[in-house]
Amino acid sequence: MSNKTLRLVLGDQLNSNHSWFKAVDDSVTYVMMEIRTETDYASHHIQKVVGIFSAMRSFSKELKLNKHNIIYINLVDVNNLQSFENNIENLISKHNFTHFEYQLPDEFRVDEALKNLCKVIAISSSIADSEHFFTTRNELEHFFEGKKTFVMENFYRMLRKKHNVLMEGNQPLTGKWNYDSDNRKKLPKNHKPTPPLVFNNTVSEVLDEINKTDIKTIGNIDAVNFVWPINREQSLQLLDFFLVECLPLFGSYQDAMSSNEWSLYHSRLSFSMNLKMISPQEVIDKAIKEWESRPNEIEYNQLEGFVRQIIGWREYMRGIYWLKMPEYASMNFFNNQEKLPDWFWTGNTKMNCLKDAINQSLNFAYAHHIQRLMITGNFALLAGIHPDELDAWYLGIYIDAIEWVEITNTRGMSQFADGGIVGTKPYVSSASYINKMSHYCGSCFYNKQLKTGEKACPFNSLYWNFYDKNEDKLAKNPRIGMMYNVWKKMEPEAKAALLEQADYYLKKINEL
Repeated sequence: MSNKTLRLVLGDQLNSNHSWFKAVDDSVTYVMMEIRTETDYASHHIQKVVGIFSAMRSFSKELKLNKHNIIYINLVDVNNLQSFENNIENLISKHNFTHFEYQLPDEFRVDEALKNLCKVIAISSSIADSEHFFTTRNELEHFFEGKKTFVMENFYRMLRKKHNVLMEGNQPLTGKWNYDSDNRKKLPKNHKPTPPLVFNNTVSEVLDEINKTDIKTIGNIDAVNFVWPINREQSLQLLDFFLVECLPLFGSYQDAMSSNEWSLYHSRLSFSMNLKMISPQEVIDKAIKEWESRPNEIEYNQLEGFVRQIIGWREYMRGIYWLKMPEYASMNFFNNQEKLPDWFWTGNTKMNCLKDAINQSLNFAYAHHIQRLMITGNFALLAGIHPDELDAWYLGIYIDAIEWVEITNTRGMSQFADGGIVGTKPYVSSASYINKMSHYCGSCFYNKQLKTGEKACPFNSLYWNFYDKNEDKLAKNPRIGMMYNVWKKMEPEAKAALLEQADYYLKKINEL
């Protein structure tokens, strides 16, 4: 009997440059599948499901065009058994495959499912690397071996040296590693950011098929003007647009927020990268090349901030994920138990910052990192929301949210639910930070200056309530000792008024 290999390509493994596809081999068949186990483990944004399926279909066409054998199982195919295990077992028996291969998945859930599948199938199996990341799954674990803390900056510097990114010998270009402090500017009042590059993809066919099922989704979609890239060519166009139009101001305004400006100077390449339509290596290489060709237009801090997001944070978060899963998914350092307010699903709140960030997320399946961290995440932490609740929301609502990158950012960076593995302190703030970085507060129903009373901004009292409630867990944290000094010096009446205001807001959370 001749050898016949079945190779599984996952929806986030759309890497045309993978060594698998270098040569056409008649004894190899690729399989891709749209299945309910992947649509149903969270309530995803409709744009996320449509975007991933559209990109998968486009990739499958490309493989076919390049003469590879491909079996593509559509969501509504009658012979679709709706899980990796069932479909693979069915294909093996139907086509007499003698060997099964898959690329390392990025999600713990899928990794376990495929490991278990290989134990039950009657043929041999092997695993290939996804050939995408700068690091292996356990490189972070080895790097921090014997250390008590996992400082991202140290990991970032090691990767810069190892991969010779922005280096002069073993020293950083310019003599300085990190330009974070230069990248915290508010958008000037009358500054109009470059309009984002959007695509006008028609995705009606995919949408119609999803609508024939009972898949539960969230958010809105324009099926004839789908704005996200759905293939490598469009992903490269988006990269080029970012480098030419946005990189010169990316760093300065990467933390800024402004009503009705959903994209600002962000690259929005995370969806393309997380599906592997483009690689972090080529993104960084092209960014450096652009800076080298326009040194007078692109300051170094703009470039370094972007490079750090990709070779620093992205690789770091993935390393933490593989080091700490599955325990990470149930960490709840503050023992928060509350449910998400209803308006997280509708955007119907009087708080301007949350209304804007949530509506933008519902309309575009996107919000940039500060909207996620210091608006939605900040509020959820101050309100004592259970990390599971917030996890499900972030994992569902964002087009770039795949668990390996979402959960470490949500539980770790945003909610401090991991007790400080990822962040050195909880990222919470009162209205003053939001006002410093955005234009939200000026036209808000609530008054950013008021701490108590009818129109007091909820962030103000909730902020002090958070510190008061968690003093036993946080008082010894060197990065926030100052806040406790302020709190201790407050008059008892002022403290009581703040806590009473917070209690009132928490009881009426769905009406805020």
